[in-house]
Amino acid sequence: MSEHAVPVPGRPLLIIDDDTTFARVLTRALSSRGFEVIATDNADDARALTRRHQPRYCVLDLKLGDENGLRLIPELQALVPDIRVLLLTGYASIATAVEAIKRGAHDYLAKPVDADAVVRALLDGDSGTENDDLLDAPDAPLPLRRLEWEHIQRVLTECEGNISETARRLGMHRRTLQRKLSKHPVRERPEES
Repeated sequence: MSEHAVPVPGRPLLIIDDDTTFARVLTRALSSRGFEVIATDNADDARALTRRHQPRYCVLDLKLGDENGLRLIPELQALVPDIRVLLLTGYASIATAVEAIKRGAHDYLAKPVDADAVVRALLDGDSGTENDDLLDAPDAPLPLRRLEWEHIQRVLTECEGNISETARRLGMHRRTLQRKLSKHPVRERPEES
């Protein structure tokens, strides 16, 4: 068997994300891990591709332009009852995670996320795959900068994107918060030296 598990043959993975750069990178990474990937950036095309290709897996972004990915989950499951939906978002919150699971998502991950984490989330407990050969993630705790980033994102979501209110709740100056938000999110795992 190869280094990575081979997903259900003949059933593609559907990526629905309006961030074309992220979708392209994720498509390439998942294709190299044995998935047949199809991608779209909107809900209408997602419905059509789901009808046509009957995907086994779906990586769905929470925000799709004006649409909400949460509303799309039950529609995709009505079209393909055994589809495994992984909801991704850059604005993670416990409330969103709970709502995603209630609506039928298999799992929920906060962006930024690496392809191995996506594969693990999609194949976890999937009896249609052999995932023994997946790369194991180290059990190291998240770095402090990553925890800070996730906390900021959670509070920002609770404040519905209001920077001033988020800064007030976090006890920092608004400009400091804006500076932190303008930086790229920190990686989940520390770089190995």
